[in-house]
Amino acid sequence: MAVPTYSVSCISKTLIAKDVYDIRFAKPESFTFKPGQFILFDVPHADNPADIQARAYSIASTPGEQELLFAIKLTPGGRMSRWVEERCQAESALLMKGPFGNFVLDANTGRDFLFICTSTGNAPFRSMLLSALQSGDTRRMDLIYGVRAREDLFWKEEFEALAEKYPNFFVHIALSGAPENWAGHRGRVQTLVPQIAPDISGKSIYVCGNPEMTKEVKQLCLNEWGVMKADLHVEGFI
Repeated sequence: MAVPTYSVSCISKTLIAKDVYDIRFAKPESFTFKPGQFILFDVPHADNPADIQARAYSIASTPGEQELLFAIKLTPGGRMSRWVEERCQAESALLMKGPFGNFVLDANTGRDFLFICTSTGNAPFRSMLLSALQSGDTRRMDLIYGVRAREDLFWKEEFEALAEKYPNFFVHIALSGAPENWAGHRGRVQTLVPQIAPDISGKSIYVCGNPEMTKEVKQLCLNEWGVMKADLHVEGFI
């Protein structure tokens, strides 16, 4: 079966961290997806619009929201980064294919959830968490979200507001390069897991972020923390 292709129009572009943009597109009426899935954008080269390559991005919005939200981290000279910085403005259009992926919540598990992410790895978790909490899911959900510095943080207030609203959701924000006046967690997310989730072997675990982190967390889960393979869901990206 052919994967559907859509033309989507940009609604807004907002710099929300040192090198991360919040990009919103109008959602096509026929487009549906599951929280945690991703799409492929056909991205033209900034200097040669005829040169088009696909780039994958997790959908950060929920299926119930009217816009498609993406968190796009800039990389120097990157194809999507240049398009965002040099070409993207209100009503700019891109072709989009999807949705893709099986990185979605296990509807059959009775276990509590643990989400571990770095930087824009929080994008699929925003969709998953909002959807699950708004649907009335009462299982405990812990989000461990790490970046290097305070200026790299984004959606912090939104996650904290969710934790205030829903008694079964807890957010743990960590800076690996925390300044002296930082009152939150310090260190890399993988070093914090044992203190935040000492009962990790009994949880359903989702990990998303840079490939070094996801690889290390996967190895720790399976080799040291007693996590069953069926309870571990990992998505790494560059």
